[in-house]
Amino acid sequence: MKIVREALAGTQESSDLMVKIAPADGELEIVIHSEVMKQFGEQIRRVVNDTLRAMSVRQGLIIIEDKGALDCVIRARLQSALLRAADEQAIGWEALK
Repeated sequence: MKIVREALAGTQESSDLMVKIAPADGELEIVIHSEVMKQFGEQIRRVVNDTLRAMSVRQGLIIIEDKGALDCVIRARLQSALLRAADEQAIGWEALK
């Protein structure tokens, strides 16, 4: 999946997160800010990396502002933002868990 434009998904409300995506040439940069980074940072990063891998994202800037979201919310918000940022007509539904 190629990121061709900036996109957002989510909110800054408690138990949610805001995902911001922008195109970037040649690299994948992931920035995570979370209120619960000390307790759940490793799990948040794992969910983000697994979702990016499943959707074949290899380049772009991903910024996550987490307010204590569950794994399923992280995955859904990230998938939504990626679909908005990509210029693909056909969605690979099997990659979305």
